[in-house]
Formats: sequence, C-alpha cells, structure tokens
Amino acid sequence: MGSREKAFQFLREVPRLSEGNIGKLPGTKTPKKRGYGQNGKERGWGASARQKMHYGPLGYESGATPIQRKVPFERSYNYGHHTVKQFPPISLENLQLAIDTKRIDPSKPIDLTALSCSGVFPIDPEKNQFGFNLTNQGMDLFKAKVNIEVQWADEQAIAAVERNGGKITVAYYDLHSVVALASPLKFLKSGQPIPRRLTPPGNLLHKYCDPASRGYLAHQDLLQQERIVTAQKYGYEPPVYDENDELFKKTKDPRQIFFGLEPGWLISLQDKTIYKPEKEELKEMYVN
Repeated sequence: MGSREKAFQFLREVPRLSEGNIGKLPGTKTPKKRGYGQNGKERGWGASARQKMHYGPLGYESGATPIQRKVPFERSYNYGHHTVKQFPPISLENLQLAIDTKRIDPSKPIDLTALSCSGVFPIDPEKNQFGFNLTNQGMDLFKAKVNIEVQWADEQAIAAVERNGGKITVAYYDLHSVVALASPLKFLKSGQPIPRRLTPPGNLLHKYCDPASRGYLAHQDLLQQERIVTAQKYGYEPPVYDENDELFKKTKDPRQIFFGLEPGWLISLQDKTIYKPEKEELKEMYVN
C-alpha cells in the first residue's frame, strides 16, 4: 500500500475533529468569572464602610444587569463621550489679564501656539482637546486690539474683539496639528515635517464656513458684511483693517498651521536650515 492510500485510509478511520476531541494547549487556563465575594452578595465591592465610600465603575448597578445590556437598542447615556471634541474655555477677562501681564504680545497675531506657549492656557491633545473656546466673560473689561485665532467663539466674544478694532478668526485644526501647535519646540526637535491642516469633519464644516461665526473658510466679502451686521446690532463702528498694518499682514492658508511655514517643510534647529520637498508628488500631497 502506497503512502497516498495510507493517508486516505487514515482519514476514513480517524473521527472528525470537534470541540470534544481537541485538547487544550499546554499552559492555557480557562478565565474565571468574578465571584460573589466571601459572603456571597457584594460581588467583590465590599461590605465595610471604607469600601462603600468608593463607587463602582460607570454603569455599575449593584450587580444587576445594566439597562444598556438588558435593552440592546438603547445606548448608554455616556456613549461616545471619549470621542467628543473638547474646546477648553478662555474668557476675555483672562485674555486681557494675560496681555496686561506681558504673557501675550498683542502686537503680533495670537493663535493656538501663542496661547499654549504663554504658560497660562494649557492644552492637552491626549484629552481630545482640539483648541480653545473664547467666551464672553469679562467682555466689558476687554480693551485690547488683537488679531486672534481660536477654534470656537460666540457672538458676544466676536463683538467684543471687533469693537476694539481687532480681528477674530475661528479655525479648525486636526489632532495631529494640535500636537504640533501645542508644543512647537518639541515637535520640531522630533524631526518630523510640518503637517498640513486637514479639513473639518462633516458635522463641523458648516461652523467653519459660516461668516457669522467668522469661519476661516468663509468668503471675505461675506465676512465684511457680517462684521457690519454685528456692529449695528451691538452699537459700534465696524472695524476697517489696513493691509499695511503689521498686525493684520500675516495670514494662514487653510492648509497651514504655522505662520510663514508651509506644510511639508522640515526644520532643523541645530543647523538652522529649512528643508523643502523637491519631488512633485510630495508637493502635490501637501498642497491638496
């Protein structure tokens, strides 16, 4: 009998593999389920006063099956909370205080880098923080003329900035750009090329295209019309920006994250040199 016939005979005689005749791998153990504790009721959360001072995890219902597991189609009240974009607030009062104490220079454009590097307004990308929200608290005390870029602002905060002849822009940055802007020195030392700014997600695109919100993707003519409407509503003269003014000269392209530095450039702090991409496919990738 040849080897082929022996193999076929072996397959005919050996029973089919199933869960019943397959042994466990050496070293593997069956995980044990959480028991009911020594006394049989508390599921390990304790019965003493010290242990009852600590709460169980979010959604724990004293050993009972949580409602989001009983009713599968009903999501938990905190569903997706860890993915929500956070915008830490900055009040106009605190911004004026930072300017008065020389933490921020109002003669230069103020963006996310200037705010985070001031040491007064920290931002942590690991906590899903995508920028700053300028609030109207202390709007009557705000007297500075600034060119500021934030990621969120309400109408009263916009009016307070433009009432003093300043300019405000509401711009979106993706998380990779926020990492670079939050600590630019650390990012440049890492040897990575400057990233390009990505477009806002679909649920925020209307916000950043809206001239009433001073979105950075809005048309300039519509922005000026909305400035006039806001000035008439709050009773002040609409701002007029001089193109020769150093405060308003610097602008950012929708793909830029740093003033004067294009995406794709590699900055060497040790050599004090800027390396620019030469291949056409790289140039096209960072431009589009």
